[in-house]
Amino acid sequence: MVSDATYMKDGAVRGTLKRIALVCFTVSLRLSRWQRQQEGSTPYDLGGSCQGCGTCCEAPAIRVGRATWYLPTLRYLFLRWHETVNRFHVQSTSAGERTFVFTCDHFDWSARRCDSYESRPGLCRDYPRALMDQSAPILFPDCGYRALSVNRQELVRILATQDLGTEQLEKLKKGLYLDGN
Repeated sequence: MVSDATYMKDGAVRGTLKRIALVCFTVSLRLSRWQRQQEGSTPYDLGGSCQGCGTCCEAPAIRVGRATWYLPTLRYLFLRWHETVNRFHVQSTSAGERTFVFTCDHFDWSARRCDSYESRPGLCRDYPRALMDQSAPILFPDCGYRALSVNRQELVRILATQDLGTEQLEKLKKGLYLDGN
C-alpha cells in the first residue's frame, strides 16, 4: 500500500488525482486482462525481474486511440492531464502509431530512479506487462524482464524432435520467445 506521505510529496490535489486515476486504471486493466484470458488471447507470460536500469523511465510512451489522436479537444485534455498530474512532457510523437513519447519530471537521471516511485502512474506500474499483449514484444536490451511464449514447453518439445543445428535452434528459441534470452 502507498503511504500518505508519498502522495503528499505530490501535493494534496495531485496526490488525490493520482490515487483516483490509479484505481480507475487498475480496475480497467484487470477487467480487460480477465476478458483476454477468457478468450485465450494472452500470447506471452512475463519472465525475469526488474534490474533497476531505469531505461523504461527515460522516455515513457503512450499509444492512444483514434479519438484522442484526431480530436483536438480530447488530445489537449489527454496531454494536459499527463503534464499536470503525472508531470510528463511531450518529447516527440509518432503519427503512424498514434504514440506520444514523454519525458518525466520524476526521473532522476543521475540516480536512474523515479523520485516518486510509490505514487507512479498505472502505466509505469504496468511496464513491461503491457507489452505482453503485442504480437512481438520488444523490451529494452538491459531490461531484466523477458517475454515468454505461453506454450513454450510444447514448442521446445517439438523443436527437440527436429534435426536442427545449434545456431538454428537458438535463433528459433529467441524468435519464438521460448527461453527468455
